[in-house]
Amino acid sequence: METIKISPKYQVVIPRKVREAMDLKPGTRLQVVQFGDRIELIPLRSASSLRGSLPGLDTRVPRDADRV
Repeated sequence: METIKISPKYQVVIPRKVREAMDLKPGTRLQVVQFGDRIELIPLRSASSLRGSLPGLDTRVPRDADRV
C-alpha cells in the first residue's frame, strides 16, 4: 500500500505504480467520492473506451415483436 502527503496547497501526487496500473495520463479527470472517513478517486472514462471490457457478456436481449 502506498502513502501520500497533502501539500500546503492541498495537492497530492498519485504514486507512479498506481498511475501505470490504472493507465492514468496527464489531464485525466477523476471523480472524488467521500464515503464516511474515506476518499476515493475514480477515473472518468468515456463510454467508447469501455467497449470490450466485459468479455463473454451475453448482449442478446429478448424483444417484443413490435419493438424490433
